[in-house]
Amino acid sequence: MKRFWVIVGVVAVLALGALGEDKSSELKFLVVKDYNGKPVRNASVILHPLRKDGKQDRGGFQLKTDLDGKTSFEGVPYGKLRVQVLARGFQTFGEDYEIHQPTTEITVKLKQPTGQYSIYEDKQNDKKDDKSQEEK
Repeated sequence: MKRFWVIVGVVAVLALGALGEDKSSELKFLVVKDYNGKPVRNASVILHPLRKDGKQDRGGFQLKTDLDGKTSFEGVPYGKLRVQVLARGFQTFGEDYEIHQPTTEITVKLKQPTGQYSIYEDKQNDKKDDKSQEEK
């Protein structure tokens, strides 16, 4: 039974190819620094297909940017795609795209991390301030 569905899948792919419809895109990425526009080299660009309900599907690809902050991938099927970009020293970027043309160019501007806040840090600092006031 499993073999039957594999054969059906192959026939369906061949039938779509015979119709002359190219349903895949070449994705071109440029990853730059938000504050000065300079390229970010060796950034990880991760591609995840999305199902029709918007949930992330299994599988995916990871690409790395070159010295010019560029990377590309051919053969991405039309549809929804989640793109994540990770690079040391920058905030993680994530966005969903609808791929529907033969070539898609995406520019990602990575931001520097912002300060983190914690209620615990504030309480500790308050205690230190109270002790120093008592000593005076």
